[in-house]
Amino acid sequence: MSIDSSLRTEGNLTTVRNVMTRTERIAALKEEGKFVEGKDTAHGLPKTKVKE
Repeated sequence: MSIDSSLRTEGNLTTVRNVMTRTERIAALKEEGKFVEGKDTAHGLPKTKVKE
């Protein structure tokens, strides 16, 4: 049995990301000088918007 063409989701579910992952946030905060490795922890980081 084949799937109806209206039910296919190839590329239909791609959306713009609102926030970065933890590793992306740490990298962005390091560039801004707001994260010091060894001093700051990876928990409780502020949310940062994706720059595109």
